[in-house]
Amino acid sequence: MEESDLLVEAINLTMFGMGFVFLFLTLLVFVTNLMSIIIQNYLKNQQETLQKGGTNGVYDSSVELDEETKFVIEQAIKMHRRS
Repeated sequence: MEESDLLVEAINLTMFGMGFVFLFLTLLVFVTNLMSIIIQNYLKNQQETLQKGGTNGVYDSSVELDEETKFVIEQAIKMHRRS
């Protein structure tokens, strides 16, 4: 009698554990998909903003650098390539 109770408890614990893991992984998939949708919408909005002409914190390449800044950047690139 005691062995069958132990076997029932083992099966019960196994099913509970597997059910918990299944629910956790299912929740993880849904949360990951939700995050993906949110990021895609955010990037789409950013792209539309950029196409309309707003910079929204993005570097504008039309801004000219002064000669000293250009020189410093060139020297830094040369130093980096040497190492």
